[in-house]
Amino acid sequence: LAGTVPEEERCTVERADASLTYPLFLQRFAFSRPVILRGVTDNSAFRSLCTREKLLAAFGARLVRLSTANTYSYRKVDVPFREYVEQLLKPQDPARLGSDTLYFFGDNNFTEWGHLFQQYVAPPFRIPGTSPAYSFGIAGSGSGVPFHWHGPGYSEVIFGRKRWFLYPPDQTPHFHPNETTLAWLHHTYPTLPPAQRPLECTLRPGEVLYFPDRWWHATLNLDTSVFISTFLG
Repeated sequence: LAGTVPEEERCTVERADASLTYPLFLQRFAFSRPVILRGVTDNSAFRSLCTREKLLAAFGARLVRLSTANTYSYRKVDVPFREYVEQLLKPQDPARLGSDTLYFFGDNNFTEWGHLFQQYVAPPFRIPGTSPAYSFGIAGSGSGVPFHWHGPGYSEVIFGRKRWFLYPPDQTPHFHPNETTLAWLHHTYPTLPPAQRPLECTLRPGEVLYFPDRWWHATLNLDTSVFISTFLG
């Protein structure tokens, strides 16, 4: 089931290319709505370092911290990176709760992973008064994080495809915090009237999604995916 998760019928998130200027980004998107950016950075060098073989060679013996894939991540588990990739990086079990699903994203040791992050070219547009922090992740098909919100940020897909669902701050989505995004997509999403459906789109490698402060969002990896977010705190 997880391996057959479809893309959305129509992307409803606006797109912009390298012609987007910083003043126009601030005026149209920074504080009001999400946008997908393409061509604003080139991360081909970073992507070449993120293959399975190179990541295992560099970090295989290192411990990584996994979080449960629910809205309020309560449980953390430390495992060797090689064990995560070779044993735990599997498609999402549709019957498994978010609190029982382990997800590698966000709890990065910047001392150990720092030389990799130094090769990443972050999106050029900053929100005044914020500073960037990276979160790197790898996850199996059908996995993802259910609806939650925080400050503004970017997310870029390095390998794979990631489907996003977004609601503005004043439109709280209907979901159970311990339900996976995959379960929500199959059980709740089909019942939503068109006016209550989220903004949605699938990111591909080289595309960067920007989401404003306090926007609700949920993610769903359509393939085994490598991704990195830049949180603006």
